[in-house]
Amino acid sequence: MTNPLLAPWTAPFGLPPFADIKDDDFAPAFDQGLAEARAAIAAIADQVEGPTYANTIAALELAEGTLDRVSGVFYNLAGADSTEAREALMRDLAPKLSAFSSEITNNKALFARIEDLWQRRDDLGLEAEQMRVLTLYRRMFVRSGAELTGEAADRLTAVKARLAVLGTQFGQNLLADEREWFMVLAEEDLDGLPGFVVDAARAAGKERGQNGPVVTLNRSLIVPFLQFSPRRDLRRLAYEAWVARGANGNAHDNRAIAAEILRLREERAKLLGYDSFAAFKLEPEMAKTPDAVRDLLMRVWTPARAKALSDAAVLEGMLRADGIADALEPWDWRYYSEKRRMAEHDLDEAALKPYLGLEAMLAAMFGCASRLFGLEFREIDGPFYHPDVRGWEVTRKGTHVAVFLGDYFARSSKRSGAWCSAMRSQRKLGGDQRPIVVNVCDFAKGDPALLSWDDARTLFHEFGHALHQMLSDVTHGFISGTSVARDFVELPSQLYEHWLEVPAVLEEYARHWQTGEPMPADMRARLLAAGTYDQGFATVEFVASALVDLAFHEGAAPADPMAMQAEVLDQIGMPQAIRMRHATPHFAHVFSGDGYSAGYYSYMWSEVMDADAFAAFDEAGDPFHPETAALLEKHILSAGGSEEAEVLYTRFRGRMPGVEALLKGRGLLDAA
Repeated sequence: MTNPLLAPWTAPFGLPPFADIKDDDFAPAFDQGLAEARAAIAAIADQVEGPTYANTIAALELAEGTLDRVSGVFYNLAGADSTEAREALMRDLAPKLSAFSSEITNNKALFARIEDLWQRRDDLGLEAEQMRVLTLYRRMFVRSGAELTGEAADRLTAVKARLAVLGTQFGQNLLADEREWFMVLAEEDLDGLPGFVVDAARAAGKERGQNGPVVTLNRSLIVPFLQFSPRRDLRRLAYEAWVARGANGNAHDNRAIAAEILRLREERAKLLGYDSFAAFKLEPEMAKTPDAVRDLLMRVWTPARAKALSDAAVLEGMLRADGIADALEPWDWRYYSEKRRMAEHDLDEAALKPYLGLEAMLAAMFGCASRLFGLEFREIDGPFYHPDVRGWEVTRKGTHVAVFLGDYFARSSKRSGAWCSAMRSQRKLGGDQRPIVVNVCDFAKGDPALLSWDDARTLFHEFGHALHQMLSDVTHGFISGTSVARDFVELPSQLYEHWLEVPAVLEEYARHWQTGEPMPADMRARLLAAGTYDQGFATVEFVASALVDLAFHEGAAPADPMAMQAEVLDQIGMPQAIRMRHATPHFAHVFSGDGYSAGYYSYMWSEVMDADAFAAFDEAGDPFHPETAALLEKHILSAGGSEEAEVLYTRFRGRMPGVEALLKGRGLLDAA
């Protein structure tokens, strides 16, 4: 029988034939994709005709068509709906795909063609986008070791292959710990929990094969449990299991893996002539240097820590008022902070959630995109890769723009967190290819599904990434959509969160799921007034993680990453009642791949821009100002990586921003 991954995809919009794909289809499809790609690259490198842009760079852009198509499906499924077979194949593929990548960048004949074009670039008559792509290809080859020879080249290939294996193993270990741990709750343990938490715990128990409710390590369940459970002993058990992921001394322990990853990253950087992995990694980013990153983080850390310590004193007073003669602990913070939020802002999450139903928030998310960019969304039928997945065709003035898939509910087969990916990216080279974009979240399933305020922000955040993919309008897939500097990629996502906070948006869409009544005006006002509430805590836990990440990669790799983590936290004066957002053994951003290694700071770097970017709409007097939205699309959302990030942002805003807008947005200016 024909492998459905390799046969023509005849479903509407060229969607993958999800219903026909079996796990056994992936390995032979990857083999075929790799064979085709190797043949195509050999033909490019070995051709007699001298190098031209068309026969070298453009040809490379199209050389991996089958491999890209198969990878786009497989890695989306492997993260969102894992199976034992998919996890095994990921482990098998990691060194194979790394070796393939090294084959390309180590191909001296191929690099010679690229170098020839680079040396003659000013005489080739290239368009601006072509010049940018040529520049990026050459930079990618050089940074991948194309100029190395002999033992150094061989060693770099081996290092990258081992890193690929370790990154895959790190992520799978984390998923295993998250999947295996749960805490069974007796009926009396539910006292004090809002109905939505009880419902989520019962649903989680059913999924885990239990007769009663359970708490799992899924953020959408454990965080509200920590917020609302009056049982300090149970909060501690749940919290300590949550922060111990990847460090339980079992077969899934990630501590030795993290140490080896850091050693190999340092070696990789040294082979390429850099002083440190951070210097290597940051060179093509907006920040450029570790010093620039540390400067930003410390400018934010100082006022954030001061605010957190002030808040901790208030919360500890509440703890003592409850008759607990103990210090405030990390498993206490969310519980007492929620009580304080209720007292100071009269905000009860249980009363708020009925106005934040998933359906209402999807309508808000789509409605804002329609007003800003003229997009229209029509729900389409599957089948998709899981029954929970929904799909929409995205159009503008009747023209197809993209397919958008939403996979919103937590399940044990899905890694934790939220993300955006593309099963197919936009490009024009070789024919107009429209994107298939996926948002994955881990909200608690319910009937109906009701979101927390943080959940709603996550929904908008990931859709900001999706807009970056869907509105991409470039010729080359190499620079399409989110293929930008790591510390620029979070700008569209964090910027889009701002529209959730527009009062008119909440007035129109935040409606009670049963009555259809809008959120009361006083509740809406209190919600927005509390926008900077607990930002000392949120900022401290983030910046601490970013500073540890930077320290790991800035100098010699630590023999014991956990000891270095403790040393960094001690040096910066980490408040006792707050932990890092991501401790080393479960810091997937940094260790499940190279994406955010030495780059976790990038969320904050982008936040400096997103606060300033939304201010452009404020200055125009309209959060949906058409001309400003058009500039945002032209210079940010549609431009992909067609220019350096600083150039794109300056074209949109006229200048680069300072850190003040970020501090103001987080309510930290006074603390500064």
